[in-house]
Amino acid sequence: MSQELIHVYLMPGMAANPSIFEHIKLPEEQFQVHWLEWMIPELHETLESYAKRMIEKIEYDNVVLLGVSFGGILVQEMSKYMTLRKLIVVSSVKCKHELPKRMKLMKFTKAYKLLPTQLVSNIDVLAKYAFGEMVTKRIELYKKYLSVNDKRYLDWAIEQVIEWNQEEPNPQAIYIHGDKDAVFPHSCQGNCKVIKEGTHIMIINKYKWFNENLPKLILEEV
Repeated sequence: MSQELIHVYLMPGMAANPSIFEHIKLPEEQFQVHWLEWMIPELHETLESYAKRMIEKIEYDNVVLLGVSFGGILVQEMSKYMTLRKLIVVSSVKCKHELPKRMKLMKFTKAYKLLPTQLVSNIDVLAKYAFGEMVTKRIELYKKYLSVNDKRYLDWAIEQVIEWNQEEPNPQAIYIHGDKDAVFPHSCQGNCKVIKEGTHIMIINKYKWFNENLPKLILEEV
């Protein structure tokens, strides 16, 4: 009797398309991988509403949901309205208290509303927002990953990160973080699997670790 496939849905980070997962390969006899893509938010849409709309794109039950960076925040919200086999959060934050000081200050002053998101057509600006690194030398490489450059989306996404109000980490989630993550430097503490030398883009440049370890993490009995 053939084994029933485990469906794994992958949600990319802010402004990124799902090609960031192009090197993530799980054993095909056990897993079927699905890529989720960002939608343009409706006017004044809440993160809760957006999460529920994204859930409509999931065709199977009891799936694995993995999200990177802002996608990690989104899948945590999605998990509140669905039953999952596993929730995996990569290069993100576990709760609002882990947001860096500059983001907390932006929340207090509402300065994020003044960010020049009209410049998102400039790939350098978009890369800095999405990856948190000065990636000028590798900008050609990242052009293919960053395609969601709609101003309404980016305004909305930045606001949702900064205004995220989750008080406590999800005790059922598996949190994976790099110890060199410059975007969310405070997320390695507590119940978290830490990847040495992992940066905010480790889903791209440390994909071998994920290919080796994701199957074990997914099949692991809690």
